[in-house]
Formats: sequence, C-alpha cells, structure tokens
Amino acid sequence: MQPDSTNGLAPDDTGEIPVIGQLGELVVVTGMTGAGRSTAAKELEDLGYFVVDNLPPALVTEVVRLVDEQFGRDQPIAVVVDVRGGTRFGELREDLAQHLPTRRHSLLFLEADDDILVRRQEAARRPHPLQGNGRLLDGITRERVVMSQLRGDADVVVDTTPLNVHQLKDKVAAAFGKPEAMRLKVTVVSFGFKYGVPVDADLLADMRFLPNPFWVPELKELTGQDAAVASYVKDRTDAKTFLERYVPVIETVGEGYLREGKRFMTVAIGCTGGKHRSVAMSEEIAARLRDLGFDAEATHRDLGRE
Repeated sequence: MQPDSTNGLAPDDTGEIPVIGQLGELVVVTGMTGAGRSTAAKELEDLGYFVVDNLPPALVTEVVRLVDEQFGRDQPIAVVVDVRGGTRFGELREDLAQHLPTRRHSLLFLEADDDILVRRQEAARRPHPLQGNGRLLDGITRERVVMSQLRGDADVVVDTTPLNVHQLKDKVAAAFGKPEAMRLKVTVVSFGFKYGVPVDADLLADMRFLPNPFWVPELKELTGQDAAVASYVKDRTDAKTFLERYVPVIETVGEGYLREGKRFMTVAIGCTGGKHRSVAMSEEIAARLRDLGFDAEATHRDLGRE
C-alpha cells in the first residue's frame, strides 16, 4: 500500500498506514479493471459504508446529497468509479473539493501488473471494457492512460499483484475501518425447534438436554429473560459445563472468521418452543462473548409465539 505524499497520507513511525476512516467519510474506489475494486467495495460495505458501484464521476456529488438526505450526514459512503463511468475523471478531485468542502473524502486506487490483470480477466471470461476489437492487453494499456490522473490524485494506492482476496480486505479494513467495525459481529438467536431451524445459522446448539421450565408451574408463563427462569436454567451443572465448553468453540471459530475476512456470525440456540431454555442460554452466551471482546447481541426469534 503506497500513499501519495502530496495528499498527506503517509506511514506513521511504525511504518503502518494510519486509520483514516471516520463517520461521514466519502471513499472513492477506483483503479484498474481486475485489480480488486469489487472486493474493496464489498469490504467497505461490511465496514458500514453505503456503497454505490459503477458510478459516473459527474454523479458522485449528487449521490452523496441523496444519501445524506435519506440516512444523515454521518453515514459513510463509498462509490466505485471506473472506465465504464464515462469521462470527467480528471475533474473528480476538483469536483469533490468544490461541492463537498466539509466532507472528508479519500481516493483509493487499486492496481496490479499487466500480466496479473490479464490472468484475472481471462479467468473471469470477460472482455476488457476498453479492449474493442483489439487484444486484452490493448484495453489495459488504454485504461492506464485514462486512469493516470486519478492514480496521481490518489490518497491510497494498493498494488494487488501479490495479494489474495483476504489480504486485500485486510488492507482496506486497516485504512478505512473503525475499530468497532472490525470486530466480529455475533448474533445469538434463540429459537424453537417446533417452528423450524434458522436457515442462516453458522453454528447451532440444542438446549433440550436441560430440564424444561415449562413444566414448573410458577415458571411456565415466564420467559428466559426473567431472572427466575434464567437461574433455573443456567445454575445447573450441565448448563455451566456446556457454557464453559461451547463459548470457547464460538471464540475459536470467530477468530478464524476474522482471519478469513468474515465479520458476521449467527449462532442459533434452540429448545422446544423458543421461550425458556434457549432464551436464557442465548442471553448468557452473548454476554460472555461481549466479555471476550466480540460485538454480540441476543435476539429471540420465537419469543411471544403461542
């Protein structure tokens, strides 16, 4: 990753690129076809940016205005601008400074060696947008000329030649991600097996091995969110053993997800009706995951059903 020193982004004393992502920031993603624009845009979306792909440069400021009106000025925005978008590449930086003087904006340029771009385009089985009737390499050459001004204006230049998808995501996250956005987001969802298993679950555990509070008269009408039911469920030896063994499993899988660039996990915790055991255990699992540094919350799919 190479910063353009003329735009003020340079490595700090440790040699790392400083984090520049802030609420309300506009990131313009551009660069060579096949260099990883789609991967960068997807990562920015995961980081909380509102992303618009294949946008003509002349429409960038209008899109920002529309997003501001709908979501508020604090919403970070990323737009992907490339040769498919037409002309006015050279005026983009000037347009941003003129029409968005109070919004911080950064230009991310992705590039790679010609042989790598050729290989990636051939693997995608798609012609280059500037290839015309010529060779793929001819299109790449033309694109370098068209995009030269944007590359020179870029705040951050990433050479993706040696990078795989996960490494590119890591670089984008390091430059534009807020610390809280880079944590694993875990949704612990309780459910009742009689209503079906959540189709989006990454991990699933069955709490029907624990005694059912439904058969305790004073607990039957309560839920796992009530202290009496939560204690009845969690204070049992089997429940404590399960939590001590299962939460580290989620932690291990979650750390692997982050290494692989995945920042969202759904953990499904089930019981018969989704009212007592699964609710109490989901709340406890989410609390323990938060203690471990994960962004975890408990939701209850079937709570309230008859």
